[in-house]
Amino acid sequence: MRQHTRKIGIVLALAAAFSLGALSPAAEERAGPRLFQDVFTLVAHRYVDSLDVAALYEKAARGLIEQLEDPYAAVYSPEELEEFTVAHEGHYGGVGMMVENQDGAAVVARVFPNTPSEHAGVLVGDRIVSLDGQPTRGWELSRVANGLRGEPGSEVEVQFIRPGADQPIVVTMVRAVIHVPAVPYSLLLDDGTGYIPLQQFSETAADEVGDAVRRLIDEGATGLVLDLRGNGGGIVDQAIAIAGLFLPPGTTIARQWERGAGEIVYRSHGTPIAPDIPLVVLIDQWSASASEIVAGALQDHDRAVVVGTTSFGKGSVQSAFRLDGGYILKMTTGKWFTPSGRTIQRGAAADGAARGEADRVAAGRDDRAAAGGDAAGAGPDADGSEDALRANRPVYQSAGGRTIYGGGGIVPDLIVSPDTLSTAEQDFLRAVMPQSQEVYLTLFDYAYELQGLVTRDFQVRPEWRDEFYRRLRDRGVEVDRETYDAARSYVDRLLEDRIARFAFDDADAKRRAIGEDAPLRRALELLRGGPSLSDIFVRVDAEARGTSARRPETRGEARP
Repeated sequence: MRQHTRKIGIVLALAAAFSLGALSPAAEERAGPRLFQDVFTLVAHRYVDSLDVAALYEKAARGLIEQLEDPYAAVYSPEELEEFTVAHEGHYGGVGMMVENQDGAAVVARVFPNTPSEHAGVLVGDRIVSLDGQPTRGWELSRVANGLRGEPGSEVEVQFIRPGADQPIVVTMVRAVIHVPAVPYSLLLDDGTGYIPLQQFSETAADEVGDAVRRLIDEGATGLVLDLRGNGGGIVDQAIAIAGLFLPPGTTIARQWERGAGEIVYRSHGTPIAPDIPLVVLIDQWSASASEIVAGALQDHDRAVVVGTTSFGKGSVQSAFRLDGGYILKMTTGKWFTPSGRTIQRGAAADGAARGEADRVAAGRDDRAAAGGDAAGAGPDADGSEDALRANRPVYQSAGGRTIYGGGGIVPDLIVSPDTLSTAEQDFLRAVMPQSQEVYLTLFDYAYELQGLVTRDFQVRPEWRDEFYRRLRDRGVEVDRETYDAARSYVDRLLEDRIARFAFDDADAKRRAIGEDAPLRRALELLRGGPSLSDIFVRVDAEARGTSARRPETRGEARP
């Protein structure tokens, strides 16, 4: 009996040891691979449907990445590699057009300059009906886009239907390397301010921004606005180079912490092309990653006034690794910090916890600031209140001693929200929202017809507004005339913008729309009001010490 009891005790002790995970390190190392191999073998040989072994390994790899809960991690197959290249390098083999889905048809929405599409006479509004003799009816938009892309030097035959043309148009184009511009245009406004919209951080972004800055200064610009709104980022080296266009060589642009590597400091190099000209940077809640590196560096070094709304807060570092078989693995490997040590990642752990004591010291930060609130990850400052902003975020100082804020994302020096729609305009949008696609198609088609009837100083005519309403009703859009008329100014802006884009270009449309862009209007006001950046900072800081951020002026003022 005692022997039997002793055996039971030994068995229970072993069971307890296993339940507590008391495996030797060597056993733990073997357990994981053995579990995977057992599951893989059973699925490969016993699952109800037969599976290709290579495909099964790919599914396993993708499943591992999904379980990391890293929203930016992904495995790209060789077939997906081309899209990855376009997104990160800004060029591809194709014909140079952008297509969109309209009523199930692929319609040309944009033609890039100096491309096979432009040389072949392709126009916005052309509808693609066949590729290389194959009808495209019923194709997904991605299939049409992939059919237009291909090896540079190869040919593709495209058949279009053009509004107003009796017969289909057939063109054969030779694919080329297509450059998607990072800076689609730049403007010198009447008050001497240069405006540069940067839409992506592709491999030519710094060169394009530099070219725009030089041209605008040569044309007489006395101040610059760099617009990073809606820019979700891209190549980090380009962000470092763009910040370096405005900062002395050797200036710290960003700090990166990586597991196993500690802190890596990125500095500007080369001679800046615009070290002194007053500069305003525009950001919004969609400005992310590389955009936040640029805005954070210029703000930390007092080189630019940042205006707009708090940025997205994407401060994690992604690295791409080439794998056997043509695959690419992209995953998060580190975190970004501004030169002053503010974390860019919204909702991240406190800087000290993320980087460790040694990294805090290396960043030259105060321990109390580090422990303060970067862990809080305060949400967007929707009410624009400086008081609420101070209450929710840790305080830092710029190189010149100005107050700036941490907590994830880049908090503007001056909070300026976009213009809000009137009650009547919101009522109109609610009425047409269920049929928004029909509204867009009607607007697209009608503006396309009107493009040849306007000059650069055109204004929307009442008869255009009436005809637009008639066409909306013909397409089944249910909105009563009273609601439509009450939103007259909004309808006019829709027509004006789309007609200007068709008849002229994006630059002309933007110039006309400045009156409806509160953050840009405020930036222009700041640059007009002070001869130097230091004067602008004095006014902005005085405004920030008030009870709330200045509200934007009423919409519709005289355009610059």
